[in-house]
Amino acid sequence: MLIIAGKMFTTGRIVFASVFVIAFVAFMIYSYKKDAKNNNIHYKNAAKYVAIGILVTIGLLFLSKYLINS
Repeated sequence: MLIIAGKMFTTGRIVFASVFVIAFVAFMIYSYKKDAKNNNIHYKNAAKYVAIGILVTIGLLFLSKYLINS
């Protein structure tokens, strides 16, 4: 398995992947900081609604599993 990985990841690919990850993370941080003010204005309490939606979805999945197995 290590022989295949050694052939698959050349130095050029490792350098490209490293530069890509660094650039992607930097761009994401820049975008987040740029939009942070607008997000606070337009999406107040959005995290609460997302959390409630996730909990309701998980609850419905457990309920359907219980009803199907009964």
